Amino acid sequence: MSETLILVQEAPGRRFARRYGIAVAGAGLILAWLLLALLAPWVAPYDPNFVDVAGRLRPPSAAHWLGTDALGRDVLSRVIWGARVSLLVGFGVVLLGAAFGTLLGATAAYARGWAEEALMRVTDLVFCFPPIILAMAIAAALGIGTLNTMIAMLVVWWPKFARLARSLVISQRALEYVEAAVTSGAGPGRVLLRQILPNAAGPLIVLVTLDLGNAILVFAGLSFLGLGVTPPAAEWGAMVAEGRELVQQWWVATFPGLAILSVVMGFNFLGDGLRDWLDPRAESR
Repeated sequence: MSETLILVQEAPGRRFARRYGIAVAGAGLILAWLLLALLAPWVAPYDPNFVDVAGRLRPPSAAHWLGTDALGRDVLSRVIWGARVSLLVGFGVVLLGAAFGTLLGATAAYARGWAEEALMRVTDLVFCFPPIILAMAIAAALGIGTLNTMIAMLVVWWPKFARLARSLVISQRALEYVEAAVTSGAGPGRVLLRQILPNAAGPLIVLVTLDLGNAILVFAGLSFLGLGVTPPAAEWGAMVAEGRELVQQWWVATFPGLAILSVVMGFNFLGDGLRDWLDPRAESR
């Protein structure tokens, strides 16, 4: 009896959904929050800072979908406006830290010598402290405020990008295409910016994506401790802090906490998908 081997090929759409479905879901979450943040003046049903003492601590209802806080402010409006602050700080800290750290680490690795050694000692010094503890100390010294908190986070954020960029440049600088560029007469700056960094950008893009959620989480933690935004500005971490003792009025802290969770998960899902897509050694499944 002859046996027939039947090969079943998976549909391209199903294969894409299985491999990148979570990343697409994460991108959808992030896009939704970006749209809410951009359209906050038109989407939010109330002024986020409008105080209505007579309507304080009301549960979710048709008038206030997510309830009101201890001052009678609409929780939904404050969550929407808080997305502006959290996303702005997250993108600002990560993009600035990535740009500075990548440029510094790549330059030091390509130049070698004392510059590379000095950079490694500085990054090792920063890595000696837990990032959140060091950021808390710097933020407390600078004073309460969004700008001061961003500066404190930037101090502890750039070394990871500098170390990654250094390792990527070291692995790339001995390859044939770099030697060909040098032989053709290209200067160090052109070789670094036009040749090495574009070919080593994949891991840096993944780290930026994953770190966006981490930055938002750290900023929320600092605001929860009173080192972030100045009242009465709407920010997710500060909103969670305002409701931490209101056990029966669970909605005050729950909904901003869920907002933080959704954004962090969205960036993590997207980062994992980008890592699979940009990794040239990933096996097709």
